[in-house]
Amino acid sequence: MAERFDAVVVGCRCAGSATATALARAGRSVLALDRGRFPSDTLSTHLLFLGGVVELQRLGALERVQRLGAPRLTEGSMGWGPHEVRAGYTPVEGLDYALCVRRPGLDAALVDTAREAGAHVRERATVSALVLDGSRVAGVRYRDRDGGEREVRAPLVVGADGRRSVVARSVGAERPELESANGRGCYFAYWRDRESGPRSVASQWRQGEELVTAFPCDDGLVLVLVMPPLARAREFADDLAGEYERTVAAVPALAERLRGAERQSKVRHTVSTASYFRRSHGPGWALAGDAGHFKDPVTAQGIRDALRFGRLLGERAAPVLDDPRALDRVLGGWERTRDRECLQMYQWTNRLGRAEQMGAVEGELYRRATTDPVLARQVLDVMARTRSPASVLTPARKLSLAMAAARRGPEARRAVAGETWQEFRDGMAERGERLRFGLRRVSGRAGAGARSGPVPRRPRAALDAG
Repeated sequence: MAERFDAVVVGCRCAGSATATALARAGRSVLALDRGRFPSDTLSTHLLFLGGVVELQRLGALERVQRLGAPRLTEGSMGWGPHEVRAGYTPVEGLDYALCVRRPGLDAALVDTAREAGAHVRERATVSALVLDGSRVAGVRYRDRDGGEREVRAPLVVGADGRRSVVARSVGAERPELESANGRGCYFAYWRDRESGPRSVASQWRQGEELVTAFPCDDGLVLVLVMPPLARAREFADDLAGEYERTVAAVPALAERLRGAERQSKVRHTVSTASYFRRSHGPGWALAGDAGHFKDPVTAQGIRDALRFGRLLGERAAPVLDDPRALDRVLGGWERTRDRECLQMYQWTNRLGRAEQMGAVEGELYRRATTDPVLARQVLDVMARTRSPASVLTPARKLSLAMAAARRGPEARRAVAGETWQEFRDGMAERGERLRFGLRRVSGRAGAGARSGPVPRRPRAALDAG
């Protein structure tokens, strides 16, 4: 006999727990399934800028997360040579800090928040197939912790199961509608911080093509991330720990930050962080978190977006789960909201992820923000998602920075000329990308509910409801 719930959420980490919490708080019966156990780790650099902390508070999970002991990161710092852009955050809802919380504790706190709200959470449960009812997804089949096959029916199935989402693959949405290859690798480890370490500052440094960070986190540790160009991947593959430590030592500001600290963990890594948007809703289904949208970790926005749009998905879907047509409309509106809010940050992230040396105009921004506290805070607020990149890097400001950089001599003028041409090309490409993406969204959403099924062809993983 199939169990029945108002919604099934596949995956119980950031996006899944947020969705399940919102649905349960709205009085809906929700089952959340995860193939793992909690607490458990996952590959993540887990910095939450202020926007992510705000989302924890809105979800009702912040107090539980704070008990894990991560320090409040009240300042952000970005360094380049002798220049340091350092500022605090513009407060939002009484909060003015970031957090860096390791995923075992963070995810377990989110799961506990979902349970407290009334969600049914089942661990070590592996979804094997979707259940179809005509053209709609109507539930899932899964293997429980004892290996038994079980079936659950629900008017909504949410795939919150990550970049390799089973739900996305099963509904034919695995191929992105918009994507951008990453230009950097991602290598990180935890260091035991010295007692006198600056435990309230999240720091990033640029040197040549290198980008490195130090984020204080729970248990007296500091997360040290290096993001070299992909061209260096072979060097890391040949000697992972050695190349990681040589990269750390080659950036003087990072080496000084870690003076007296000791590496406590192995080096974890990935070279596959391509950014994308996937089609994220259809008849009876939606994709939340990395299952539907992913940005290169260079701007540390993933957890914030997973929490925010997981919560919004649950809040918006809860009142209409008994009306399939209304549910489809709400899911479409939710996806458009996500795309509208995330596209500009997606494009800015892709620029930062190119693994290029600091340009003359960007260097001028660092110089100016080093001595201009208002500009420094505006730059940090972009990372906090309280300002958009375009509101800080306005055409007038870009022109002012370019003119200041050009005054530094003939070589600088040549660099500015080249960068101005590249900026024009990038701007045109991004406008075209936004236009094409918007047109695909309109045409795709118009046809999503009219197809004979949720996928172009019948997926092998799908099962008929009958």
